[in-house]
Amino acid sequence: MRQSDDQFLYLTTRGWRSGKPHEIEIWFVEFEGKHYVVSEGGLGSHWIQNSIKDPKVSYRVAGRAVEGTASVLDREKEPGLTKEITALMKAKYGWGDGLILELAPTR
Repeated sequence: MRQSDDQFLYLTTRGWRSGKPHEIEIWFVEFEGKHYVVSEGGLGSHWIQNSIKDPKVSYRVAGRAVEGTASVLDREKEPGLTKEITALMKAKYGWGDGLILELAPTR
């Protein structure tokens, strides 16, 4: 799959306290049909907390809207995937350190 030239993905999570939708603009990479975003703030980022409490998310990328599920990558259980995503982020943006969130489209 060709890496998207788009710079940003627009991720919408549902506030775990308010229940209201929250959208962020964030850097991303694609890999094997999924999208990945990185939280510099780790588990302290509100959008990460929201996605853990309610993994049903939506996002817009490259002009299309996607419904999906979010899950935090476990670096110990998925070291190869973590390394690949970090390398892709560094190649695209020059940065890739942080907590990785996988966005998988629902079919």
